[in-house]
This record gives sequence, structure tokens and C-alpha cells, in this order.
Amino acid sequence: MLARLVGLFAIVPTTLILTVSFFVLFALRKVDGKSLKVFGYILAALLWASALLLLSDGVYTLATGRCPMKKMMHRRAMSCAGMMDKNMMDGQTMMDKGKMPEMKR
Repeated sequence: MLARLVGLFAIVPTTLILTVSFFVLFALRKVDGKSLKVFGYILAALLWASALLLLSDGVYTLATGRCPMKKMMHRRAMSCAGMMDKNMMDGQTMMDKGKMPEMKR
């Protein structure tokens, strides 16, 4: 249930991106240079595409309940755990319980 609600949080960055694109288009009305207008329209189109991607990811998460990032985070956690186990078994980082390092004062 909580994973589905994570999809609702996609509304916030989508709204922010669309707000920025609005101000880009608003600034384009004041610009006279043709090359700067083309750049502004390209920037606005990229912002709309990223907003659409974020919104579709949120809708996917709401509909299925599966977060696309969850599988990647799980894989990364497992690889980090594997590295820690390997380092612990090397004997370099393990200390014997009877041999504690001396502290100098």
C-alpha cells in the first residue's frame, strides 16, 4: 500500500518542472534573438518530456505498486553486503577477541 502512495509524490517534481517551463516560455515572449528563441523552445520541449517521464513513472508506480528503483536498490545492497562479507573473511579486518589493541595514554 505504501509503495503505491510513493507514486503520488511524482506530482511534486512534475509540477516544479512544468512551472519552470512556463517561465521559460514567458521569457521567450520578451526575447528578440532568433537563436535564443529556438534554444528556449528546445529547452521547454525537454522540460515537458522530463515532466511526462516523471508523471508516467508515478502513474506506473500507482497502478502496479512496484517501484522501478526498488529492484536496483536491492541489487546494490546485495553487492555491498557481498563486498563487506568478503572483506570480513579476509582476516585483515577481523580481530581476535583475546587480542585487543593497546591504548596509549
